Amino acid sequence: MSKGYQVLEMNFRCRMGEVDIVARDGQYLCFVEVKYRTGKQTGSPEQAVDTRKQNRICRVADFYMLQHKLGYDTAVRFDVVAITPENMTLYKNAFYYRER
Repeated sequence: MSKGYQVLEMNFRCRMGEVDIVARDGQYLCFVEVKYRTGKQTGSPEQAVDTRKQNRICRVADFYMLQHKLGYDTAVRFDVVAITPENMTLYKNAFYYRER
């Protein structure tokens, strides 16, 4: 994954969960979820990033920012990379921050 991103961490884990990629894209701190599907029987990759998964990613982002002493003024974005055998699609700003 390049697309102008500067990867800071891969597979960042904490007790709240995991996010696949933490990166910088210009002014944004991006939390990127990567989903791969081989077929349509379980739905599309982007459908796998449901509300529950989005909530978990937001909690991980909160912890990451706390751990790295980043303030609430940090511009944050949540992206999804959907991969199938035929295609790879990057969804910038795929969802918004979800409060608890």
